[in-house]
Amino acid sequence: MASIGIFDSGCGGLSVYKELVKLLPNERYIFFADNAHCPYGDKSAQYIQDRARFISDSLLQQGADIIVVACNTATAAAIATLRREYPSVPFIGMEPAVKPAALGTRSGVIGVLATAGTLKGSKYLKMRGLYEDGVKIAEHVGQGFVELVEGGKLDGPETEATVRASVQPLLDQGADIIVLGCTHYPFLRPVIERVAGPGVQVIDPAPAVARQTLRVLQERNVPIGQGPFSLSLQASGSPSPLKTLLPLVTQPTD
Repeated sequence: MASIGIFDSGCGGLSVYKELVKLLPNERYIFFADNAHCPYGDKSAQYIQDRARFISDSLLQQGADIIVVACNTATAAAIATLRREYPSVPFIGMEPAVKPAALGTRSGVIGVLATAGTLKGSKYLKMRGLYEDGVKIAEHVGQGFVELVEGGKLDGPETEATVRASVQPLLDQGADIIVLGCTHYPFLRPVIERVAGPGVQVIDPAPAVARQTLRVLQERNVPIGQGPFSLSLQASGSPSPLKTLLPLVTQPTD
């Protein structure tokens, strides 16, 4: 049985956990929400690196075989540092799905919704540089999205208005595919899709991250599939948001 550590600035990483459990249903999961320090999007790289070190130490002390950095901003700011400072530990990070969007667009314009930290990170900028000659890449920060999800406000007039304010500029530029560049954003996907309309595809990178996690575990010969399943939910702040969102990622129909 593998012990899989997962952390995020808050509860958004549960959208990645959901995909991990689909592929790896019989493992031990330790999920840490750093919601006392959320959002990360407006924090310095040094601040995020310090938090990532602290959380990684905690997960490793609890026996994690692998750590999934289920946060685009933390991946951008800290994953290179983590890999350098913990060379024996496999870290799986997030990456906005620019490649499949660029290959799939019909209009020649893709939209990227992400935090400011992700959009200015070298990982994203390198990826963007590979494809921006062939397609137009429109970007927008999902202003207020993280706060909506952490507050459990996943629909309603306020939520729709907040989502529309960040999605409409992408639509105005002709985007027919929108990439979700923050793990909180999939919780708003129904609203995003409603605002964007039926002609716009929304891409969540979480399934690809789950597949990469499985590959790395297999490459390292970590025993998997032996069970029993367990989940430890931990938070630096209130556990209430985790408890609110968890039922949305553990439905029997998933």
